[in-house]
Amino acid sequence: MALITKAIKGTKDVLPSEVYKNQYIESTCLTVAENFGYKEMRTPVLEHTELFQRGVGDTTDVVQKEMYTFDDKGGRSITLRPEGTAGAARSFLENGLSNEALPQKICYLTSCYRYEKPQAGRLREFHQFGIECFGATSPLADAEMIALAKQIFDELGVKDLHLELNSIGCPTCRAEYHKALKEYFASRVNELCDTCRDRLDRNPMRILDCKSPVCSEIAKDAPVVLDYLCDECKEHFEKTKSYLDAMNIEYIVNPQIVRGLDYYTKTVFEFVADSIGAQGTVCGGGRYDGLIEELGGQHTPSLGFGMGLERLQLVMEAQGCEFPEPSRPDLFIVAMGDKATLKAVEIAKDMRDEGYSVVYDLNGRSLRAQMKYADKISAKYNVVIGDNEVNTKSAVLKDMATGEQSNISLETFVSGFYSITLDSQLKDLEINGEAFDFNSLFLGGQNND
Repeated sequence: MALITKAIKGTKDVLPSEVYKNQYIESTCLTVAENFGYKEMRTPVLEHTELFQRGVGDTTDVVQKEMYTFDDKGGRSITLRPEGTAGAARSFLENGLSNEALPQKICYLTSCYRYEKPQAGRLREFHQFGIECFGATSPLADAEMIALAKQIFDELGVKDLHLELNSIGCPTCRAEYHKALKEYFASRVNELCDTCRDRLDRNPMRILDCKSPVCSEIAKDAPVVLDYLCDECKEHFEKTKSYLDAMNIEYIVNPQIVRGLDYYTKTVFEFVADSIGAQGTVCGGGRYDGLIEELGGQHTPSLGFGMGLERLQLVMEAQGCEFPEPSRPDLFIVAMGDKATLKAVEIAKDMRDEGYSVVYDLNGRSLRAQMKYADKISAKYNVVIGDNEVNTKSAVLKDMATGEQSNISLETFVSGFYSITLDSQLKDLEINGEAFDFNSLFLGGQNND
């Protein structure tokens, strides 16, 4: 039987057997961000195209080649967000957060869309964890943001990432740098790709970010932006590095980093992994002091980063990082007959009310088929209820891992299940020679007031 259609190229289904990894990464990101004082924001997937043309920059690859843009039924040009910062900045302005206490610390988990060649670590629909700090001037904010990203990697057990750091200056000193770049690239203009020839007069720094092998080779000998920084930008960069040194965060100064979006100023950085091939940048960001003003607000120095979650998961899997075990049902109830099914429904409700995960058969299958299903879904315990168990108000609870069986009353099933499983956990602690940690035992299935 042939499928009517398949998933769109460059998109990916995340199946129940894998989604727990995504949930673990996402929850870790949000927890670390919260510890740094960040609160979650959610913005629409659709924005007016002008937002990205103005914010991201109409000379970037993102705007020129990669955006999913269309006219809606009202004739308005709409774009699926290609990145998270522009939408967050628009929301910051539109919802009056600029009038709240600054800095405003915002984080988000978001899907993004770019028309690119799908490959490992690069999809057309991908997901990012993002951080935006609106209204922070000090280089301490730059260093803290980098420290936040590093702590996420540390919490997830990611190793062998190197931090690359650069400063691309402010509009004042960058004007002098642009002159130097124009002179350099003008001497080889005929060798540049069509896109970069167009960029030469409008924004020559974009040539440094071109993915064409020819343009990349030419750019290797281009003037270095650090040689053109004004005194203020030099001081900002040096203080950022001094704060990173104080935090014992190692970095490499890489003058070639310019990032792919036009809104960046001063500090830019990337965390790069060597374990996933060419698409090794797992996290990138920096300062964008002019973005809020470009979008119609008051001058608001700001900064942020985006962390690619698919790439991060690839790195973790390549390095053998540990993921928590996927959740399993606490109990599977095998019910045989109408009376038993009614009792199973009653017990399941009581158990779920106390926070346990409980499953029972929905297809009226045989005892053997139900037991097989319970095994496939890795239920921790099962109990078989038939007419005899209903009449005697008692059944046998089986530990699926050890095969150990215990009698349990159907009238006080929840408390009985709690006692039996608690005893089992205490025995495991004795066997392993570990000290009892009673708090951990009470943080499981049962809610305790």
